[in-house]
This record gives sequence, C-alpha cells and structure tokens, in this order.
Amino acid sequence: MTLRTATGGARALAAIGLAALLLAGCGAADRGRDSADSGGAAPVEKAPALGAPGGAAPDRPAGSGQAGAGAPDLRVDQRAIIYTGTMRVQVDDVEGAARRAVDAVTAAGGFVGGDQRRSADASAQAELELRVPAAKFAPLVDELAGFGRQQRREIRTQDVTEETVDLDARITTQRARVDSARRLLARADTVAELVSLENEVTRREADLASLEAKKRRLADLTALSTVTVTFVGRDASTADEEEADRTGFMVGLRGGWTVFLASMGVLLTVLGALLPWLLLIGVPVTALVVVLRRRRRRRQPPPPVGPVGGGRPPAPTGPPPVPATRSAP
Repeated sequence: MTLRTATGGARALAAIGLAALLLAGCGAADRGRDSADSGGAAPVEKAPALGAPGGAAPDRPAGSGQAGAGAPDLRVDQRAIIYTGTMRVQVDDVEGAARRAVDAVTAAGGFVGGDQRRSADASAQAELELRVPAAKFAPLVDELAGFGRQQRREIRTQDVTEETVDLDARITTQRARVDSARRLLARADTVAELVSLENEVTRREADLASLEAKKRRLADLTALSTVTVTFVGRDASTADEEEADRTGFMVGLRGGWTVFLASMGVLLTVLGALLPWLLLIGVPVTALVVVLRRRRRRRQPPPPVGPVGGGRPPAPTGPPPVPATRSAP
C-alpha cells in the first residue's frame, strides 16, 4: 500500500513537471510570434512613408542635392579670411580726398586706424589706414580708387580657418582642464595639496587666457579688414619707386655718398662722446709723462770730456812690448 502510494505520487509529480514544460514552451513560442509580428509590422508601416510622394525620404535626397550644389558658397562664407590691401591714388585735392575717405569708411561701419599727412601744395601726401568690415572691403576699395587716378593696388588674403578651428578646440579642452582643477582644489585636504592645486589652476587659467586672446585677435582681423591708401597730389610722381629699380654710376655714387655721410656722422658722434674723457684723463697723463722724461734726463751722468788742446791721447803707462826673437838662418 505504501509502495503504491509512493509510485502514484511520483507519477503525479512527473505529470505536473511535463505540463509545466509544455506550458513554458507554448509561452515562449507565443512571445516569439508576437515579437516576429511586431518586427514585421514596422517595415510594413514605414514602407508607405518611404515610397509615398512628398515623403521624408524623397525630400532628403532633394535637399541634400541642393545643399551639395550650394556647398562651395556656404563653405567660403564660413571660412575665416583676413583681407589686407594697399593703394596709391593720385588726386587733385589731397585733403579733400582724405576727408571723403574718412567719411566713406565711417559710413561703412569702420574707423580710421592711422593718419599721416604731409602738406606741400601740389606735392601733398596723405596716408590713411582704414579698418572696415570684411563684407564692405571690396566696395570701399573700388570707391577709393574712384577718387582720382589709381597708380597702384595690392590685395592680399590669408585663410586662418584651420587656426581658428584649432583655437576653438584648444579653448574647449583648456576650459575643461580648468574646471577639473578647480573641482580638485575644492576637495583638497592638506596644505601641500592646496598649494600645488592652486599653482596648477593658475597655470591653466593663464594658458586659457592666452588662447582666448589669440582667438579675439583673429576674430578682430577677420571681422575688420585693413586698407592702407595713399593719396598724392597731381605733381607727385612715382619717381621714388622707379629710383629703387634704376642702376648706374650716379645711383652708386649717390648711395656711397649717403653711406659716407652716415659713417662720418657716427664717427663724429663717437668722438664727441669720448672727448670729455680724453680731456679729463689724457691731459694729466701727458703732463705726467713729460715730467718723468725730464727727471730721467737730469739723473743721467754727463758723457766723458777729452783734453782741451786736442793733442794726442796719453801714452800707455805699461812696459813696451817685447819683440819676438828671430831664429838664425
């Protein structure tokens, strides 16, 4: 009876386990079908959107095509370029042209960075350094050229886009380093750590300030272009420029004479600087040398003096020499 009961209990447990396994398998299969159904439904829902006219996908290629067509202009507009130019314009009224140039750059939103003028009637000259926004650079140059007869124009550009991007990245990194150093400084426990972290924070802040100053300088140069214009009178010529290109004997002689005069000026300047020292030191030294020579002459013994009558010198007091004996033949 006990054996039958145990056998029946074992069979019941086995049946329960088998039923649990079957239920688990069915549930997993149902979940797999649900996930498969949901995964297949997503493409079905997206397919009409992809193929629908005027949908997002057709707009994107069209938009990208338009962006590709206009990309070069956008890239040029977004580049950081420094414009500088020099001009020489011959006008009838130098002062009037200078005033008109100042009014033109002010109306364009710029300012005058430098002003040098020389008044000599028809040979007057005015050199102006004008700072103007980059967008108004070319119109201003053309306007200045229309004031008179343009003799020279030189425009230079410098692309600093890569330098600007590099500075932006370095500034961002340096700011992160400064923030991390400040957080470490706030958690410092000892005096040594506090001093070390304060020095590190100071150094990083100085590096950050230097990078930001460079960025501001580049931003100023790219935002405001520089035009240096020289207005000359109607009698002025380009002889000074042609002079540099000429060669010949007279040009060499003139250059040598100029160098000689400059050298003599330098020599006279040095002599004038040394003259007080020569008077202060040279005169006493010369007097001392003269006195010493006179004393030396006085101390020297006089030379021996001969007899007054001018006779023969005294005969030697020693015995006369003995003649040598001659041998017999």
